[in-house]
Amino acid sequence: MKRLAICLLAVIMLSAAACSKQEAVTGETTVKKEQRLVISIPAEPGPIDPAVTVDNSAYKLSYYSYERLLEYDGEKTDLIPGLSKKWEVSPDSKVYTFTLEQGHKFADGTEVNADAVKFTFDRVLKIGKGPSDSFDVIDEIKVLDPYKVEFTLKEPYPIFLPLVAGNYGSIVNPKVMEYEKDGDLAQGWLAVNTSGSGPYQLAEYKKGQYYKYIPNANSAKQPKIGTVYFQINSDVSATRLKLTKGEIDIAEGIPVEQLLELEKESNVELIKVPSLKVDYVYMNIGKGNEALKDRKVRQAISYATNYQSIIKNIQKDTAVPFRGPIPEGLWGHDANAKMYSYDVDKAKQLLSESGKSGIELTLLYTDHMPLWEPIALALQNDFAQIGIKVKLNKVAYATMREMLDKGEFDLSLGQWAPDTADPWEFMSPWFDSKSWGLSGNRSFYKNDEVDKMVREAALLQDKEQRLNLYQEVTKIVNEDAVYVYLDQRQFVLPISKKVQGFKYNPMLDEVYNIQDMSISE
Repeated sequence: MKRLAICLLAVIMLSAAACSKQEAVTGETTVKKEQRLVISIPAEPGPIDPAVTVDNSAYKLSYYSYERLLEYDGEKTDLIPGLSKKWEVSPDSKVYTFTLEQGHKFADGTEVNADAVKFTFDRVLKIGKGPSDSFDVIDEIKVLDPYKVEFTLKEPYPIFLPLVAGNYGSIVNPKVMEYEKDGDLAQGWLAVNTSGSGPYQLAEYKKGQYYKYIPNANSAKQPKIGTVYFQINSDVSATRLKLTKGEIDIAEGIPVEQLLELEKESNVELIKVPSLKVDYVYMNIGKGNEALKDRKVRQAISYATNYQSIIKNIQKDTAVPFRGPIPEGLWGHDANAKMYSYDVDKAKQLLSESGKSGIELTLLYTDHMPLWEPIALALQNDFAQIGIKVKLNKVAYATMREMLDKGEFDLSLGQWAPDTADPWEFMSPWFDSKSWGLSGNRSFYKNDEVDKMVREAALLQDKEQRLNLYQEVTKIVNEDAVYVYLDQRQFVLPISKKVQGFKYNPMLDEVYNIQDMSISE
């Protein structure tokens, strides 16, 4: 009997240990189950692989699952240590050496080391998709020792450090190669899975329903919220109702006029802060309607746009005029830059001077952004006032991105938010002819003088020299009317008052600091 009792006791202890282990793996302890956060998103963003996506709506689903060499400091645009505890830059600004902090672990328990850093950036460059454009300046990556890695650049690159702090710099576990198929470097698997050392890991994905995240049990800093759901809700009315009933905690995709109504709800807070996100119209100069090659036609379109009406009647004053191309709040913004205003007579005059008539253009957009349809209708009406006929072309989000990349449109609505606190983000991608398509220059604009200046500015470390070049570029591109600058948005988010610790970082637009948040009762 005594022996049987001992055996039974051993079984009980093993069972308890197994349960304890299971809780550690899933991160869902009894306490953490009470801390559940539900974020409603309007649509699936596509692949969440950091080496593939260039979309903020996908960043929000991958950012927390990874760590980076450097990180952003809360709500600030300052960089602080991440995986690297220190870093050094050579006098010629071409060699960056990072010393890693020991003890960071991937979700499977293996330690993050210099080999993983090299693997990550090599993988980005080999895949060769959107994010690789930011790192094609890398000439060589060397592992100096298990915790020290060296990047040698082909030329000085002033935004290299901020870029490694962005989603593209998310360090991926080399073991992900176990899921490689047909040489895809595990893109298929990482499209709907995560493999990092961040505070959360993707535990479950149900297509069209939700993404479920749980804590990485091997993360040194354990978050307070044990389960995070990104719930896909395309029905705006249902989303709003769920928020007011407390079924979801954060709601995206609600039209701005309905957002303002939520301020009346006692259990909902409406966060409104300045952002660096801008709305604009791509005018396809290189591949679109022939009339758009004429600068006077583009200027006429710019004058025909009723900016204030869009801001007041559609944006409901949650945006301000955009004196572009560098938004206010970012160094390099030119408060004296040429700014088009609504002037129908001036627009008609310029169109007459161009000698063009009977112009018919397509305007591309998607319902992925709730405000785009009313903006598209407003622009269609505005341009009709000067005799330009516009056919609206609403397509699925993925289709729109393909068409933008190929240049299969005349006009298109667009939105842009920077990944770094540097004007490069609005100058090189938008105007360098090497960046045609999804890389940023979606007007397929080419100006040899502009190319020369933005490329020179991208290599300089001296801020004043860069600023002077960017101001010269601003004069040219605004006169060329490359884009229609619609507005600069506020960040507006309805959030349950039970959610504590939310912080907005303009460099991580749409990305939540869920690792710092908690739920009050």
